[in-house]
Amino acid sequence: MTPNEEKINELLASESTIRKAFELIVRSYSERVYWKIRHIVLNHEDANDVLQNTFLKVWNNLSTFQNKSKLLTWLYSIAINESLDYIRKNKNTFAADFSEDMTVAKRLMADEYFDGDEAQAMLMQAVATLPDVQRTVFTLRYFENMKYSEMSEVLKTTEGALKASYHIAVKKITDYLHLHE
Repeated sequence: MTPNEEKINELLASESTIRKAFELIVRSYSERVYWKIRHIVLNHEDANDVLQNTFLKVWNNLSTFQNKSKLLTWLYSIAINESLDYIRKNKNTFAADFSEDMTVAKRLMADEYFDGDEAQAMLMQAVATLPDVQRTVFTLRYFENMKYSEMSEVLKTTEGALKASYHIAVKKITDYLHLHE
């Protein structure tokens, strides 16, 4: 347990310090949670919206956090679910945004917050073609190097199912990249 996590747990123990605990959570974990979200929703503005929704949900459910899992795992679980909900609610918008004339790769290359090269943009284009669950599993494993055991806690599924999803996602991404060379 990190020193911040210990301090947060101490603050969560008392109703009078729960606000301070929340402020410390936001300060300590915002950037890490943002990047989890950003790899799923791909767009900076969308990621910021989802991050706000995530921390709103954290605030509303802070009293239910029971320390059965790591705080960061709980935050990731909320962030990932919020990201997937956001994508589902905005499915038509995402489809229109990623039409032929404005692909994910082109959008990323034009995004001032994207610091990758064309190859990374093409990888993200391939990732964007994956179904939601495969995209999430691939993102968590490939970009975040999250262990399957931790993913299993966050996504509430078996490690075997996650490994299968990751394998299928890698195959689809490889095929996509070979097709678009």
